Amino acid sequence: MSSPTGPASGLPVRMPRPRQSGRHRRPEPVAAPEGAPVLVLAVPGVPSAAVRGLAEEVVSIARAELPGLEAAIGFLDGDDAEYPTLSGVVKQAAALRAERYDLARAAGREVTEPEGPAAVVVPLLAGPDHALMDRIRETVASSGAPAQLTDVLGPHPLLAEAVHVRLSEAGLARADRARLFTVATAADGIVLATVGGEEAVQAAGITGMLLAARLAVPVMAAALDQEGSVAAVAEQLRGSGSQQLALAPYLIGPELAEGLLEDAARAANCPAAEALGAYPAVGKLVLSQYSAALGLAQQPQGAPVR
Repeated sequence: MSSPTGPASGLPVRMPRPRQSGRHRRPEPVAAPEGAPVLVLAVPGVPSAAVRGLAEEVVSIARAELPGLEAAIGFLDGDDAEYPTLSGVVKQAAALRAERYDLARAAGREVTEPEGPAAVVVPLLAGPDHALMDRIRETVASSGAPAQLTDVLGPHPLLAEAVHVRLSEAGLARADRARLFTVATAADGIVLATVGGEEAVQAAGITGMLLAARLAVPVMAAALDQEGSVAAVAEQLRGSGSQQLALAPYLIGPELAEGLLEDAARAANCPAAEALGAYPAVGKLVLSQYSAALGLAQQPQGAPVR
């Protein structure tokens, strides 16, 4: 977003794409409606340059999917200096919308008074986490700005695809069952690790079933934030015949406390893949939640189960 004097701090400038000319031009993609609310990505965890880079990449993916999308990043534990706070970004979106309305009226344009949310807040979370969601909800409410909070990103087949890719990148799974090649270190059992308590484990279990269908190996969900959960699930998998296990985070990354994944991998005595990070599916699901909140026909297609 921008103001008459330039870009608003913490909020991006809308950059329209040039329209392709000629009778054989490709159909124009669905674009964000004029005056649509800002997509505000709510980023949990301790802010850092790496976390900011991840969030910016996720937002970039969403913008590429929906031309004209105005998006911003708000950190749940930001400082309103280097890392804009979620509350401050939501307030800024509402203030800028009001300013645009006042300027349009002053210029003599016939405009209707803004209605509905000025921002749609999408949590950067793969699964449910009551503690974090309560904080995000309270932060948005305390901002006093008209904003709508969406649900988390999963479970979704695209997240099963993302976990599969992270495992394959770590050499712990074949990239594609349809291709007849093997990986010597491929796991024969997967511990799908999440945080957020029992509800998060149940939600991860849904994605785990999709992942098991892709890999043709057993997958069980466990809680990183429950002592002994990962080790117990690993033992259960070994008891059922799996000998070469892998730990796969069902987490995007910022919500993962430092050292937690490494401790769990040691407890389970198995290697671990990386968190989902800015995998393209994450950006698409962020946009899907935003689009669903506005009733836009912009939904990501589920990844095929291989």
